[in-house]
Amino acid sequence: MEELIVLGTGNASATNCYNTCFALRKEDEYFLVDAGGGNGILSALEKSKIDYRKIHHIFITHEHCDHILGVVWMIRMIGTAMNQGTYKGELKIYCYKELVDTIKTLAKLTVLPKICKHLDGRILFVGLEDGQEVDILETKVTFFDIASTKAKQFGFTLPVKTGEMLTCCGDEPYNEVTEQYVKGTSYLLHEAFCLYEERERFKPYEKHHSTVKDACELATKLGVKHLVLWHTEDKDYENRKTRYLAEGSPYFAGDLAVPYDLEVLSLVKGVMA
Repeated sequence: MEELIVLGTGNASATNCYNTCFALRKEDEYFLVDAGGGNGILSALEKSKIDYRKIHHIFITHEHCDHILGVVWMIRMIGTAMNQGTYKGELKIYCYKELVDTIKTLAKLTVLPKICKHLDGRILFVGLEDGQEVDILETKVTFFDIASTKAKQFGFTLPVKTGEMLTCCGDEPYNEVTEQYVKGTSYLLHEAFCLYEERERFKPYEKHHSTVKDACELATKLGVKHLVLWHTEDKDYENRKTRYLAEGSPYFAGDLAVPYDLEVLSLVKGVMA
C-alpha cells in the first residue's frame, strides 16, 4: 500500500466533516475501510478523485451506523455499474461473520432487486474470524477482534510498500489483548474523541473512547513511529489540527498526524503532519 486517502475524520454525530473512513491505495486500485453513515461516501470519493470502479475490496469494522450505512450506497453504485457493463470483476465485502446478514438485509430493504441480484454473485461477502489472513491487492491483511466493550468490532494489520506494518484499531481505544498486532507497528490509526483538557465537556470515557493525550501516551508505550488520530468531535473543526497537535506532541515524539477530511497521507515518505 502506498497512500492512505482520508475520506472522513468525524465521530457519529459530526456535521462539519464526514464520518471516519479511508481508502488505502496500491497503484490504481483501492481498499476501502468503512463507508461512513450515508451517501457522503460518494462525495468524498469524488473529491478524492477515486473512481469507485477501482474499488474491489471493502472492509466494514462494525455495525454502528456511522461506519456501515455508506456501504449500501457503494453496493448501489457498483451494482449499477455491473448492470451497465462498466465494472470489471467482483466486489468483495469483508466483515466479521455475524455482520454479513446485516449488510445484506440493509441492501435488500433499500436497494432495487436488479442491483441486489448481484449479492452472493459478483458482490461477495467474506465473513471473518479473529486472526484470519486474507490476500487483498496482493497484500497479506490480518484481521483481528479488537475486544470491543460496546459492540463486536474488527481491526486489521498489513504491510505497506516499505515493508513496515500499518494497524487500524477501529474506533475504540487499544485493548491489550490485541498487543501482538499493535505493539511495534510503524503506523497506528487510532481514535481520539477529544482533547484531554476537554474530557469533562465531551465525556469520551463514557462513550468508550479516548483523548489525544491518552492515544499519544499509548503510541509511545507501544513503540509506534507514525500515529494518525481521527474519529473526533468536530465543534472546532477548523482549528482541530493545531489544537490536537499541540496537546499530543509533548506525549509522542514520533510522526503525529491529525488529518482533515480529504487529506492524503504518504506511506512511503512518512505520514503528513
